[in-house]
Amino acid sequence: MTAQDRTERRQGKDVRSDMLIVEDLMLLMLDDETGTPSGAGTLHYALGGAVLVELALLGRVETDGGGPWLNGPKVRPAGDGPLPDPLLQSAYDKVAERTQRVQPLLLDIGAGLWKLMIDRLVERGLIRRESRRVLGLFRTTRLPSDDPRHEAELRRKIRAVLEDGETPDPRTAAVIALLSSSGTLPALRPPLPWSGLVRERAKRLEQGNWGAEAVNAAVVRTAAGIAASSAAVSVTVITTTT
Repeated sequence: MTAQDRTERRQGKDVRSDMLIVEDLMLLMLDDETGTPSGAGTLHYALGGAVLVELALLGRVETDGGGPWLNGPKVRPAGDGPLPDPLLQSAYDKVAERTQRVQPLLLDIGAGLWKLMIDRLVERGLIRRESRRVLGLFRTTRLPSDDPRHEAELRRKIRAVLEDGETPDPRTAAVIALLSSSGTLPALRPPLPWSGLVRERAKRLEQGNWGAEAVNAAVVRTAAGIAASSAAVSVTVITTTT
């Protein structure tokens, strides 16, 4: 965190406007007490999906229409010019190397990404690392919140959409779709009042029914296709490891 960020934080200003969807997702999935994310077994697919969804919302990747496909739809680069974040640029470069299907891309982009996300969230001052020894022998690391305002606002938006039926902005729709597709939405803390209606609204977003008129329909279909592919991959991984 820069000195300017610290000053703005003390003044109560929002310095989170440049947060990536993948950072928001990691923040929501992280358990403050244990330092362990929900859905750890398939986390890299969810995080890889979040990066690709962000590229889709920026109009920088596109997928085949129709389906279903083995290993998901093909992902191709779109648009031109530099991207606003090195992480997005790196992912875009992987897409641009060659046309490939979404499943290997999710793994290629998302593998090991959670460590970078933790570093970025610590650097932003949203969480902090606390190390301690248990029984004087085993060292454990907690990742408690250091500035809860951004996460609280994310949770407020999610609740407004899923509980009250508000139309989400594209980023909130993407976060909910990814949480739903990864199977970690019920693990949010504090928990949502889980019901058939909440589940139905989350599934509609997962399937691309975002109701966001400001977003091009083709972009929404691409982002939803990636989120749905993330879900299919997660289900396959869980099934083959249990």
